[in-house]
Amino acid sequence: MKFPSLTKFSRVAVFAALFAPGIASAGLFDDDEARRAILDVRAKVDEASARLEAKLDTKADKSSALDLANQNELLRMEIAKLRGQIEVLTNDLSNTQRRQQDFYVDLDNRLRKIEPKKITVDGKESTVEVSEQRAYDAAMALFKAGEYKSAGTAFAGFVASYPQSAYAGSAQYWLGNSHYAQRDCKATISSLQVLVKAHPEHPKTPDAMLNIAACHLELKDKAANKKVLEAVIAQYPETEAAQAAKSRLASGK
Repeated sequence: MKFPSLTKFSRVAVFAALFAPGIASAGLFDDDEARRAILDVRAKVDEASARLEAKLDTKADKSSALDLANQNELLRMEIAKLRGQIEVLTNDLSNTQRRQQDFYVDLDNRLRKIEPKKITVDGKESTVEVSEQRAYDAAMALFKAGEYKSAGTAFAGFVASYPQSAYAGSAQYWLGNSHYAQRDCKATISSLQVLVKAHPEHPKTPDAMLNIAACHLELKDKAANKKVLEAVIAQYPETEAAQAAKSRLASGK
């Protein structure tokens, strides 16, 4: 799933709506409810404070002084209680807002993990899907672990699934090398010839041609070996592979 034209905010908003409508709505509802509760309690504090001030301003005779003092104390206790409620509600509101922020940050991080990434592959900037990157990395891990048969299967699956991938040329090269590591020269030649024809500009193509030549030599086809080595020198004269081809020709290998 690609969202190349969406901004960070809009991406988060879209996916929040798709994946977590319950969480987002609940958070917003709690936010509004908390704000209304705080306003309501503050209104009660103001009302109680006004009543207290009114009573303090009222001139009472000595007979009602004790009763007035008791009422004033009750009002003060009510105000203190209401202020405590405001502190609790304010804290709840702060926690709700923090949870909402954490939710959107987490959602944005998840989106980044599934979005295509721009990376440099073989000297070229390309866009690679997450699943594509994982498949290629898994195949390479098998090859590096010396599990050449499994690596060959993985690379073959990769080029079949992602023929237009920026990794297609490299996957084809390592597919051929997986066969070469198993001493299957016919399969090596077949796989690496695909790379030579489909990706002549790939940086691994000269090396692939050297492996093709080596396989021809192992198959006792010296003419084919010589032809491929001469092609490496002619087509890629400035490469290390060309120097290696010259050395092999000079030594008759």
